[in-house]
Amino acid sequence: MKKKRFTEEQIIGILREQEAGAKAADLARKYAVSETTLYNWKSQIRRDGRFRGQAAEGAGGGKRASEEALGRSDARCGGASRAPGKKMVGPAVKRDAVAHLQAVMGLSERRACRIVAIDRKTARYTSKRPADAELRAELRDLANARRRFGYRRLFVLLRQRGERSGKNRIYRLYREEGLTVRKRRARRRAVGTRAPILVEAKPNARWSLDFVHDQLASGRRFRILNIVDDVTRECLAAIPDTSISGKRVARELSALIERRGKPGMIVSDNGTEFTSNAVLSWSEENKVEWHFIMPGKPMQNGFCESFNGRMRDELLNETLFFGLDHAREKIRYWAHDYNHRRPHSSLGYATPADYAAALTATGDRLRNPDQLRRSPVAHPTPAGVSTAGTQLAAG
Repeated sequence: MKKKRFTEEQIIGILREQEAGAKAADLARKYAVSETTLYNWKSQIRRDGRFRGQAAEGAGGGKRASEEALGRSDARCGGASRAPGKKMVGPAVKRDAVAHLQAVMGLSERRACRIVAIDRKTARYTSKRPADAELRAELRDLANARRRFGYRRLFVLLRQRGERSGKNRIYRLYREEGLTVRKRRARRRAVGTRAPILVEAKPNARWSLDFVHDQLASGRRFRILNIVDDVTRECLAAIPDTSISGKRVARELSALIERRGKPGMIVSDNGTEFTSNAVLSWSEENKVEWHFIMPGKPMQNGFCESFNGRMRDELLNETLFFGLDHAREKIRYWAHDYNHRRPHSSLGYATPADYAAALTATGDRLRNPDQLRRSPVAHPTPAGVSTAGTQLAAG
């Protein structure tokens, strides 16, 4: 049985935020759940009387607890309290504390400012900064549409729409609107030095293959065969099905080669589909070098593993698939969006399709520092040097 991410008390608190006026899209982004999950929680409370009773009890208990905590805060600081959970470290919070002392305790402005330790001119200051209502609304709409994007990618998307604001301003609005992406779980960090994987800077220099697993709304599991170009970061294929054998992998690779051309090398793990006789025979017949990573070292296939993480974070964890056809449609649309509209950080926030087009047109990596600040691959092979001598085995 799967372990629930939220307790009943946490679910009650989230639904009370929605009752207080918070939008479902904002709560879904804040707590990294889908809007469908929020509606399911609400219907569960209506259907389950025990859960509804706990909701009322928890709501009253939470309110009393907050009032008691606020009362203790008033007693400690002599009435100079403010919203629970905030610290009086900035002028804005101190101005709120002065207003609270004047309104609730009837203190004069001079005495309230002396208690809070703020100058009266600072307390009277009114911000002249524009409200940025249109920009905030556009940023919020983008964040709700791209729920797993951080402020850097949202900044790139706004620039593509013609917004001239700087990154620091977008970051400030991003924080004020509470759009910070919730991290799902901690990840272990690798210890030790890593040698860079060098490949020739051209499309089809090397492909990476790997599988991703998920399940439908009915509980039936399916898997996705992902094929990624390590140089351009393009998703060449994302094939979902309930069962994908070694023969199916060979057929999909043959169809992909007919459309795109033969790769210089293919990298994969040691899964039974990739080590099957069908794949080994296909590699021998098509004269394609197939490199298997070391067992237990998934980062030797890091390009495809990174792509799998993005697919898991931005699509699989955010979408409820009602059938295999529905999953194929959603995955096909997301792969096209990934290649043509999603800015890629390792490509200087250019899209994989634009980067591949630039490599094909120039025969070299992008040289515009505004479009590409870091090179993900090695320089092309110098004249008179064989390609095999410049490639290093993964890992």
